[in-house]
Amino acid sequence: MESSQSKRTPAYSHEPSQALSEAEMEELLATLPPDKKLKEGREYVIKRKTKKKALYWQYFIEYAEDGKLRAECKFCDKTFAADGNLNGSKNVKNHAESCFGNPANKDKEKGKEKQSKLYFDQLNDSGELKCGIPNLKDVREALIYMIIVDELPFKHVEKPGFKYLMQTACPNFHIPSRTTIARDCLKLYYSEKERLREMFQTCQRISVTTDTWTSIQRINYMCLTAHFISNDWKLHKKIINFCPISSHKGEAIRKAVEACLEYWGIEDKLFTITVDNASSNDVACAHLTKMVRRTGCVNDGKNVHVRCIAHIINLIVWDGIKEHGVCIDRVRNAVKYVKNSPARILRFKELVQKANIDCKASLSFDVPTRWNSTYTMLDTALKFQRVFSGISLPDGEDLNDNERPPEPEDWKKVERLVMFLKGFYVLTKRISGSHYVTSNKGLSEIAAMYDMLNKWERNGDLNFKAMASSMKRKFDKYWGNVEKMNKFIYVASILDPHSKLIVVQLTLSDMHGKEKGMKLANDVKEFTYALFDEYRIMYSFVTPQSGQCGDSMSIDIDVEGESMEGGSDYIKNLGDRAKRLKGSSGYVRSELDRYLNDQLGPEEEELDTLAWWGSNGHRYPVLNRMARDILAIPLSTVASESTFSTGGRTLDPFRSSLTPKVMPLHLLIFVIKFVCIIVYI
Repeated sequence: MESSQSKRTPAYSHEPSQALSEAEMEELLATLPPDKKLKEGREYVIKRKTKKKALYWQYFIEYAEDGKLRAECKFCDKTFAADGNLNGSKNVKNHAESCFGNPANKDKEKGKEKQSKLYFDQLNDSGELKCGIPNLKDVREALIYMIIVDELPFKHVEKPGFKYLMQTACPNFHIPSRTTIARDCLKLYYSEKERLREMFQTCQRISVTTDTWTSIQRINYMCLTAHFISNDWKLHKKIINFCPISSHKGEAIRKAVEACLEYWGIEDKLFTITVDNASSNDVACAHLTKMVRRTGCVNDGKNVHVRCIAHIINLIVWDGIKEHGVCIDRVRNAVKYVKNSPARILRFKELVQKANIDCKASLSFDVPTRWNSTYTMLDTALKFQRVFSGISLPDGEDLNDNERPPEPEDWKKVERLVMFLKGFYVLTKRISGSHYVTSNKGLSEIAAMYDMLNKWERNGDLNFKAMASSMKRKFDKYWGNVEKMNKFIYVASILDPHSKLIVVQLTLSDMHGKEKGMKLANDVKEFTYALFDEYRIMYSFVTPQSGQCGDSMSIDIDVEGESMEGGSDYIKNLGDRAKRLKGSSGYVRSELDRYLNDQLGPEEEELDTLAWWGSNGHRYPVLNRMARDILAIPLSTVASESTFSTGGRTLDPFRSSLTPKVMPLHLLIFVIKFVCIIVYI
């Protein structure tokens, strides 16, 4: 049985091999504007079995190309597929109504201001605004940018209000369909992906952070974020993977990380991986350490694993505030009671106005697993302490002790607790940044926390003294022993031109006493010099001398390398041998010593770490490369965690219910605006 498509009558009767007669050619030319020329090689069509009734077809020339009918506008060079049975006629109709070369559209422009076709670009040499016709390609790219940055749905381009806006602002712009916009966004994704791949080829080493998350569909996802410093000393943060994983076990995380690094071709550039304190991450890091030893690493891969400082602070703080669980629960229940009813919220606002409390903050719930949200809840509730006393909170003998309304004694404890936690809250925010280097701040922030705990431990309040003692025990578990800390944190402080070795010495002396602190500082110094020697060997081509440096004092005479001419060649050879005899105490040590002994100028005090190295790195060729790797190490996994709650907005049930195939592409819409790349592998 023949299909209905095969029974359709062709829309035109002109055979491609048949040329137009002179009469037909004159008839066709008579319908064209004077400046329109027929293109050579085309086989034009004027005879039709069925004449088209739509008037807009008179503005097009029909021709056959590869056996298919096409139409070219008589007033511009745009062409369209014109077989009505196969392609439809919507594009032809829209163009006939919007073509500015068509005389029939001139009347539509009457009554419109000239600025509807123009845009003011910039100031010219005389200071006047110059205008021009907008570039339609730029308008198209701006539309894609708007869809991505404003997180708009693709169908936004088909809404009447947007169409009216574009018709008024840029009438000659053809608004693409939502399918085309989706295709353009995906094309941008692939172009950014290739650009990032090229960037990876030029970077030196990469530190990564990773975190896992489970959606409401009980699907496990993992995010991997790369951190590196480019040649121009700019810190980059790129999301290079967002994929489902089988489980949260260390083996599954390790396989996903290795697959991603191999996909990007950067498995030999992995420097460190920052993870939280889950035991599964310890397993994954142990396997990744073996991988970097195979592909090439620094310090034999002993410092690949970096523990997230923010998570350690979270454990330390929770270990302390559990001593004040009753007063925290009472405030939490009071906040919950107010926010659970619109009438209570309205009553609460009225009492705030009557009490003349000048605070624009609103009550907020806390997340049980994040102490900083508990701090925010307590801090905000404390400002409305007088208002809570004017609300009839539920009370009775049937309630548990922690469910009763807060008493004056509870508010006093909350006030002290907020003051106690404020230092940790500020500290966490400082080390959780992802747009500036944080590795150089790690040691000083840890010392600041240790100092706070010591002060609170000497406090007269027995409750807070007990809380500080409990937190200090947890602190000592992670940071009490220098050997348990990643040594790159100490080196990062040395590579901060505002700190250098003297700050490390003072910090360790304050934390561990003068005698033990100086011994630890000397160990850090020796490790730094050993690390510098390793970099010097790897990047020996950047050093001025060509000979190898070693610690051995034995003389190795190179007979074949001697010149038979004597004179200046002999003197040069003698100098080279002298440098080899000096070993690491010669040039190799002097570059690091010179950096440690150089003083900052007044104009350099205001420069941040990256800006200083960008201006002065050429003076320390080997140390320059060492700093690029170590300063890029992130101290927290917030960069990866923020993918699941970008911009402070936790993934809602709609996004959480997307399938593993759609989820990464959907997240692309609101992650590209942070100049990140999401790749679904």
